Amino acid sequence: MHSQWIDKVLTNIEKVIVGKREIAELSITALLAGGHVLLEDVPGVGKTMLVRALATTIGAQFKRIQFTPDLLPSDVSGVSVYNPQTMQFEFRPGPLIGNIILADEINRTSPKTQSALLEGMEESSITVDGTTIQLPKPFFVMATQNPIEYEGTYPLPEAQLDRFIFKLKMGYPTKQQEMDILKRAERQVPIEQIQSVLTIDELLELQQQVQKVVVDDTIISYIVDCAEATRQHESVSLGVSPRGTLALMKACQAYAFIQERSFVLPDDVQYLAPYAFSHRLILRPQAKYEGVQAEEIVRQILSRLEVPVRRSSTI
Repeated sequence: MHSQWIDKVLTNIEKVIVGKREIAELSITALLAGGHVLLEDVPGVGKTMLVRALATTIGAQFKRIQFTPDLLPSDVSGVSVYNPQTMQFEFRPGPLIGNIILADEINRTSPKTQSALLEGMEESSITVDGTTIQLPKPFFVMATQNPIEYEGTYPLPEAQLDRFIFKLKMGYPTKQQEMDILKRAERQVPIEQIQSVLTIDELLELQQQVQKVVVDDTIISYIVDCAEATRQHESVSLGVSPRGTLALMKACQAYAFIQERSFVLPDDVQYLAPYAFSHRLILRPQAKYEGVQAEEIVRQILSRLEVPVRRSSTI
């Protein structure tokens, strides 16, 4: 039954985003796993449109935050304003209070404002003037950043990068895909043509079902071995933290669920590890100078590790 819902969501997104089914599927995987996504790519490849399409497809409350150098933390989380008529302070919520949050060009604002997202992303709550406010469920942040412009930008702190379950890249479309994009936009705006195919309650039910996907001890050991290998790699100064291994396990559960399985396979770990681990690695200066890519390191580690074999039919 759930496969029909996932299929409808993917088909709906593809009405707007052409040729990026894998990225759409990974975004849904992150959403079902309760994580957040960082989209890093050049301008104009559909990052913002993907987030809007996902929010519209599940009928969620969509909020967009355009990050700029002068943005303040209170502009993100909200602020308490004194009402002279009631002689009380009233909380006016910021754009962070929503279901699907687009944090657009997140690296264009100061670390102080970037950190306003941290509590919400990790705890699903925010604190304003000493009062803790629970965020609505589901709460899903998709942040975008431009990797080619560095003037006037602030690199994301490692602590914040670690809170994204995946780091994804859209990439340019093929010629045929780009022609399809132009044809669809010739007489109409594609994003205005799609309707909700999944309710919030249905999504929350799917998230609960994902948690029931079985992860065998051999798979857990495989994930931990991969993380430990990043900590010992000669090109890495800081490897994957336990938060990273937990993120990968949750992502594998969600991906297995999408593939209509009740258990996680080693193939799931191999497929998702580069997306879940690469942005968590801090490379040594020499490795950066030599052009070593974090994705290459993760794939190299996976190629060296012994793949676990299913021991019994218990899953």
